[in-house]
Amino acid sequence: MAKGDKDGMKDRKSAGSRSPVPGDNAGGTKPQLSPEIQGKIGQQLRKIYDDMVNQGVPDRFADLLSRLDKPNDGESR
Repeated sequence: MAKGDKDGMKDRKSAGSRSPVPGDNAGGTKPQLSPEIQGKIGQQLRKIYDDMVNQGVPDRFADLLSRLDKPNDGESR
């Protein structure tokens, strides 16, 4: 790589301009959600969480946990 190429990279990096990112609060204003929207989001999150909790532990994880709880036969850790 020629010296001029490296300098060009530095110039681009130090320019300080970046693409706007959705949700990036660069303007300093507080995003506002109505209480109705906040409630709906809360309901959906609780439903998803409850569904996940009710699924239980998969059999392969339960088997792994039970094997880990058993003492090792002559093996050292």
